[in-house]
Amino acid sequence: MNEEVLPDPEAAARRGGEVIADAAARALGSRGRFSLAVSGGHAPWRMFELLGEHQLEWPRIDLFQVDERVAPDGDPERNLTHLLASLPGPAIERLRPMPVTEPDLDTAAASYAAGLPDELDLVHLGLGPDGHTASLVPGDPVLEVADRAVAVTAGEYQGRRRMTVTYPAIAAAREVLWLVTGADKTDALAKLKAADPSIPAGRVRARQATLLGSAEAIGG
Repeated sequence: MNEEVLPDPEAAARRGGEVIADAAARALGSRGRFSLAVSGGHAPWRMFELLGEHQLEWPRIDLFQVDERVAPDGDPERNLTHLLASLPGPAIERLRPMPVTEPDLDTAAASYAAGLPDELDLVHLGLGPDGHTASLVPGDPVLEVADRAVAVTAGEYQGRRRMTVTYPAIAAAREVLWLVTGADKTDALAKLKAADPSIPAGRVRARQATLLGSAEAIGG
Protein backbone atom coordinates (compact mmCIF):
# COMPACT_ATOMS: atom_id res chain seq x y z
CA MET A 1 0.00 0.00 0.00
CA ASN A 2 1.42 3.36 -1.03
CA GLU A 3 1.07 5.82 1.85
CA GLU A 4 1.03 9.60 1.70
CA VAL A 5 0.81 11.78 4.81
CA LEU A 6 -0.87 15.13 4.20
CA PRO A 7 -0.73 18.05 6.64
CA ASP A 8 -4.48 18.44 7.11
CA PRO A 9 -7.88 17.20 5.83
CA GLU A 10 -8.02 19.88 3.11
CA ALA A 11 -4.70 18.73 1.67
CA ALA A 12 -5.79 15.11 1.89
CA ALA A 13 -9.03 15.90 0.06
CA ARG A 14 -7.18 17.81 -2.64
CA ARG A 15 -4.71 14.98 -3.12
CA GLY A 16 -7.61 12.51 -3.26
CA GLY A 17 -9.13 14.44 -6.14
CA GLU A 18 -5.80 14.26 -7.95
CA VAL A 19 -5.56 10.49 -7.43
CA ILE A 20 -9.08 10.00 -8.81
CA ALA A 21 -8.35 12.23 -11.81
CA ASP A 22 -5.11 10.37 -12.54
CA ALA A 23 -6.85 6.99 -12.32
CA ALA A 24 -9.58 8.24 -14.65
CA ALA A 25 -7.06 9.42 -17.21
CA ARG A 26 -5.29 6.05 -17.19
CA ALA A 27 -8.51 4.06 -17.52
CA LEU A 28 -9.96 6.26 -20.24
CA GLY A 29 -6.70 6.15 -22.15
CA SER A 30 -6.43 2.36 -22.06
CA ARG A 31 -10.03 1.12 -21.91
CA GLY A 32 -12.20 4.07 -22.91
CA ARG A 33 -14.24 4.03 -19.69
CA PHE A 34 -13.65 4.62 -15.98
CA SER A 35 -15.65 3.09 -13.13
CA LEU A 36 -15.47 4.69 -9.69
CA ALA A 37 -17.20 3.59 -6.49
CA VAL A 38 -17.40 6.14 -3.67
CA SER A 39 -18.02 5.75 0.05
CA GLY A 40 -19.99 7.85 2.50
CA GLY A 41 -18.92 9.60 5.67
CA HIS A 42 -17.95 13.22 6.22
CA ALA A 43 -14.29 13.01 5.19
CA PRO A 44 -14.76 12.69 1.40
CA TRP A 45 -17.29 15.49 0.89
CA ARG A 46 -14.58 18.07 0.20
CA MET A 47 -12.76 15.63 -2.09
CA PHE A 48 -15.92 15.21 -4.15
CA GLU A 49 -16.35 18.99 -4.41
CA LEU A 50 -12.76 19.33 -5.63
CA LEU A 51 -13.39 16.91 -8.48
CA GLY A 52 -15.05 19.85 -10.17
CA GLU A 53 -11.61 21.43 -10.61
CA HIS A 54 -10.49 18.56 -12.83
CA GLN A 55 -11.45 18.25 -16.48
CA LEU A 56 -12.94 14.77 -16.12
CA GLU A 57 -14.79 13.25 -19.06
CA TRP A 58 -17.91 12.43 -17.09
CA PRO A 59 -19.90 11.00 -20.05
CA ARG A 60 -17.36 8.15 -20.11
CA ILE A 61 -17.35 7.64 -16.33
CA ASP A 62 -19.62 5.30 -14.37
CA LEU A 63 -20.09 6.31 -10.73
CA PHE A 64 -21.34 3.86 -8.11
CA GLN A 65 -21.94 3.85 -4.37
CA VAL A 66 -19.78 1.69 -2.12
CA ASP A 67 -22.46 1.61 0.57
CA GLU A 68 -25.71 3.17 1.70
CA ARG A 69 -27.99 3.31 4.71
CA VAL A 70 -31.48 1.86 4.36
CA ALA A 71 -33.43 5.09 4.75
CA PRO A 72 -35.87 7.19 2.68
CA ASP A 73 -34.72 9.36 -0.20
CA GLY A 74 -33.55 12.75 1.05
CA ASP A 75 -32.88 11.49 4.57
CA PRO A 76 -29.87 13.32 6.05
CA GLU A 77 -28.38 9.95 7.07
CA ARG A 78 -28.29 8.77 3.45
CA ASN A 79 -24.88 8.90 1.78
CA LEU A 80 -26.71 9.81 -1.42
CA THR A 81 -28.04 13.01 0.14
CA HIS A 82 -24.50 14.26 0.71
CA LEU A 83 -23.18 12.98 -2.61
CA LEU A 84 -25.82 15.03 -4.40
CA ALA A 85 -24.78 18.07 -2.38
CA SER A 86 -21.03 17.72 -2.97
CA LEU A 87 -20.44 16.14 -6.39
CA PRO A 88 -20.18 18.39 -9.45
CA GLY A 89 -23.29 18.42 -11.63
CA PRO A 90 -21.92 16.29 -14.48
CA ALA A 91 -20.90 13.63 -11.97
CA ILE A 92 -24.39 13.42 -10.51
CA GLU A 93 -25.69 12.54 -13.95
CA ARG A 94 -23.38 9.49 -13.95
CA LEU A 95 -24.22 8.34 -10.41
CA ARG A 96 -26.08 5.08 -9.91
CA PRO A 97 -27.65 5.17 -6.42
CA MET A 98 -28.02 2.00 -4.40
CA PRO A 99 -31.70 0.92 -4.38
CA VAL A 100 -32.18 0.91 -0.62
CA THR A 101 -35.84 1.95 -0.76
CA GLU A 102 -36.88 -1.26 -2.53
CA PRO A 103 -39.08 -3.61 -0.45
CA ASP A 104 -36.88 -6.66 -1.13
CA LEU A 105 -33.39 -5.55 -0.19
CA ASP A 106 -31.64 -8.80 -1.11
CA THR A 107 -33.11 -8.70 -4.61
CA ALA A 108 -32.21 -5.01 -4.86
CA ALA A 109 -28.61 -5.77 -3.85
CA ALA A 110 -28.38 -8.49 -6.49
CA SER A 111 -29.73 -6.09 -9.10
CA TYR A 112 -27.17 -3.44 -8.17
CA ALA A 113 -24.37 -6.00 -8.28
CA ALA A 114 -25.45 -7.03 -11.78
CA GLY A 115 -24.80 -3.47 -12.94
CA LEU A 116 -21.26 -3.34 -11.59
CA PRO A 117 -18.32 -4.07 -13.87
CA ASP A 118 -16.40 -7.25 -13.11
CA GLU A 119 -13.48 -5.04 -12.09
CA LEU A 120 -14.13 -1.57 -10.76
CA ASP A 121 -11.30 0.74 -11.75
CA LEU A 122 -11.14 2.56 -8.42
CA VAL A 123 -12.89 1.99 -5.09
CA HIS A 124 -12.73 4.83 -2.57
CA LEU A 125 -12.89 3.70 1.05
CA GLY A 126 -13.00 5.45 4.39
CA LEU A 127 -12.30 4.21 7.90
CA GLY A 128 -14.39 4.42 11.05
CA PRO A 129 -12.93 4.74 14.54
CA ASP A 130 -14.15 1.19 15.20
CA GLY A 131 -12.33 -0.10 12.13
CA HIS A 132 -15.29 -0.48 9.78
CA THR A 133 -15.00 0.41 6.13
CA ALA A 134 -17.76 0.65 3.53
CA SER A 135 -20.61 -0.89 5.54
CA LEU A 136 -18.51 -3.89 6.45
CA VAL A 137 -19.22 -3.43 10.12
CA PRO A 138 -17.95 -5.27 13.21
CA GLY A 139 -19.75 -8.46 14.12
CA ASP A 140 -22.20 -8.56 11.20
CA PRO A 141 -22.53 -11.65 8.98
CA VAL A 142 -21.99 -9.41 5.95
CA LEU A 143 -18.27 -9.76 6.70
CA GLU A 144 -18.43 -13.40 5.66
CA VAL A 145 -20.18 -12.89 2.30
CA ALA A 146 -17.95 -14.38 -0.38
CA ASP A 147 -20.34 -15.17 -3.23
CA ARG A 148 -21.82 -11.72 -3.98
CA ALA A 149 -20.46 -8.31 -4.93
CA VAL A 150 -23.17 -6.45 -2.99
CA ALA A 151 -24.96 -7.53 0.19
CA VAL A 152 -27.13 -6.18 2.99
CA THR A 153 -26.22 -6.22 6.66
CA ALA A 154 -28.20 -8.65 8.76
CA GLY A 155 -28.60 -6.21 11.60
CA GLU A 156 -28.62 -2.47 12.19
CA TYR A 157 -25.46 -0.45 12.61
CA GLN A 158 -25.84 2.97 14.20
CA GLY A 159 -29.60 2.57 13.85
CA ARG A 160 -29.76 1.52 10.19
CA ARG A 161 -29.34 -1.57 8.08
CA ARG A 162 -26.85 -1.04 5.26
CA MET A 163 -26.25 -2.11 1.68
CA THR A 164 -22.58 -2.50 0.83
CA VAL A 165 -20.07 -3.81 -1.64
CA THR A 166 -18.35 -6.88 -0.23
CA TYR A 167 -14.75 -7.96 0.20
CA PRO A 168 -14.69 -9.86 -3.11
CA ALA A 169 -15.82 -6.77 -5.05
CA ILE A 170 -13.10 -4.66 -3.43
CA ALA A 171 -10.45 -7.31 -4.00
CA ALA A 172 -11.37 -7.47 -7.69
CA ALA A 173 -10.95 -3.71 -8.18
CA ARG A 174 -7.92 -2.46 -10.04
CA GLU A 175 -7.16 0.10 -7.34
CA VAL A 176 -8.32 1.16 -3.88
CA LEU A 177 -8.06 4.69 -2.50
CA TRP A 178 -8.18 5.09 1.28
CA LEU A 179 -8.93 8.61 2.55
CA VAL A 180 -8.53 8.82 6.33
CA THR A 181 -8.67 12.01 8.39
CA GLY A 182 -9.34 12.78 12.05
CA ALA A 183 -7.48 12.09 15.28
CA ASP A 184 -10.13 9.55 16.29
CA LYS A 185 -8.92 7.23 13.51
CA THR A 186 -5.34 6.79 14.79
CA ASP A 187 -5.77 3.38 16.41
CA ALA A 188 -7.90 1.97 13.59
CA LEU A 189 -5.48 3.31 11.00
CA ALA A 190 -2.53 1.58 12.66
CA LYS A 191 -4.48 -1.69 12.49
CA LEU A 192 -5.40 -1.10 8.86
CA LYS A 193 -1.76 -0.56 7.94
CA ALA A 194 -0.86 -3.76 9.78
CA ALA A 195 -3.63 -5.69 7.96
CA ASP A 196 -4.98 -6.60 11.38
CA PRO A 197 -8.02 -8.87 10.85
CA SER A 198 -9.50 -7.85 14.20
CA ILE A 199 -11.10 -4.89 12.40
CA PRO A 200 -13.12 -5.12 9.18
CA ALA A 201 -10.84 -2.72 7.33
CA GLY A 202 -7.84 -4.90 8.13
CA ARG A 203 -9.41 -7.73 6.15
CA VAL A 204 -9.56 -5.74 2.91
CA ARG A 205 -7.29 -7.11 0.21
CA ALA A 206 -6.45 -4.92 -2.78
CA ARG A 207 -4.46 -5.39 -5.95
CA GLN A 208 -3.12 -1.86 -5.59
CA ALA A 209 -3.88 0.63 -2.84
CA THR A 210 -3.10 4.23 -1.96
CA LEU A 211 -3.56 5.54 1.57
CA LEU A 212 -4.01 9.28 2.01
CA GLY A 213 -3.92 10.13 5.69
CA SER A 214 -3.97 13.48 7.44
CA ALA A 215 -1.16 14.03 9.93
CA GLU A 216 -3.61 13.93 12.82
CA ALA A 217 -4.95 10.54 11.72
CA ILE A 218 -1.47 9.10 11.23
CA GLY A 219 -0.57 10.35 14.69
CA GLY A 220 2.11 12.75 13.56
